[in-house]
Amino acid sequence: MGVHADLKLVDHDEDGVDLAFRADVLSGLAEPQKAIPARWFYDRTGSELFEQITALPEYYPTRTETALLARHGAEFARLVGRGRAVVEFGSGSSVKTPLLLRAIDAAAYVPIDISGDFLRASAAELAADFPDLPIMPVEANFMKPVRLPASVRGMDMLGFFPGSTIGNMVPHSAVDLLRSMRETLGDCARLLIGFDRMKDVARLIPAYDDAQGVTARFNLNLLERINRELRGDIPVARFRHVARWNAQWNRIEMHLEASEDLHFEIAGQPVFLRRGETIHTENSHKYTPDQARLMLQASGWTPQAQWTDEADNFLIVLAQATEPRSAP
Repeated sequence: MGVHADLKLVDHDEDGVDLAFRADVLSGLAEPQKAIPARWFYDRTGSELFEQITALPEYYPTRTETALLARHGAEFARLVGRGRAVVEFGSGSSVKTPLLLRAIDAAAYVPIDISGDFLRASAAELAADFPDLPIMPVEANFMKPVRLPASVRGMDMLGFFPGSTIGNMVPHSAVDLLRSMRETLGDCARLLIGFDRMKDVARLIPAYDDAQGVTARFNLNLLERINRELRGDIPVARFRHVARWNAQWNRIEMHLEASEDLHFEIAGQPVFLRRGETIHTENSHKYTPDQARLMLQASGWTPQAQWTDEADNFLIVLAQATEPRSAP
C-alpha cells in the first residue's frame, strides 16, 4: 500500500520560513537565560547527526531500548492486541519502529514529526520493508493535539513515543504533552513510552559529550540552521558545546557557550551574548519508575505494564487511556 500523501500542519511565510521556528528562536534569545526548544534540532542534518549519536558507544539509551523492544514483542502483542494503528510521535527509527510494527501486526502506521524531509525519508524506508502497510506521515508539531488522517480515525490506536524523548521537557510541559497525546489518540488508546532511568552522573555526561564530538556537532548545527533559515549571521565557531548535570532537576542540560562577547543578528533582530553566557538547547530528565508512573497518571494514562533491562538503565511503560470520571 505504501506511503500515502502526507499531511502538512506547519505554517510558513511567503519565503518558506517556519513561523513557529522563528518565533521560538527570537523569543528564546530575548530571555535572561537564552534558550531554544530542543525540537528545532531536527532539520535533516540534525536528524542525521542524531542517528549517528544513537550508534555511539557512550550513548546507551537506543541500544538498550531496542533490545527491550526485540525481547518483549510477544508481550506487547498479548497486552495491546493485534491490528492497531501505530501513531509514532517523532520520526521512526529504522531499527526500533519495525520491531513494534511486526510484533503487533499493525493495521496502519502514522509517523508525526516537525522535520518534513526526514519524516518522508523515514516513511519511504519503512514502506520498502512493509509494502502492505498503509503509512500516512503527518508533518506537524506533536506538542499540540494533532488531527490524524481520516482513514485511521475509527481504529484503535497505539501511541509510540520511544527514545526517552519525554525527558526533553520540563515536568509541566511533559504532562501537557502526554495530555495532548491522550486527546490525539482517543479514549481506547494505549501508549508505549520510553524513560531514561536515574543513574551515576559519571555514566550520563559522556552520553551527551562523546569523545568523537558528534553530539557537539549536533548541538552546533542548531546555530547553522538558524543562519540558513532565519537570515542569521551567528559566528558558530565562537560557541562551544557544553553538557552538565543539574541535580535540582535530575537532568542533563546541553548548552552552547559563547567563547567571547558576541553581537549578531537573526531575522533582522540584534542579539548580544557576554563571554561565558549560554544558550540552553536541551534537557534530558532522568526518572525513577515511580516518577514515570506518576507522570503518566497525572496526564490521563493508567500504567499497565513496564519493562527494564538488567542494568536498570532504561524503562518502557505501556499505559492505557484513563477512563474519564466525573468523581473519585
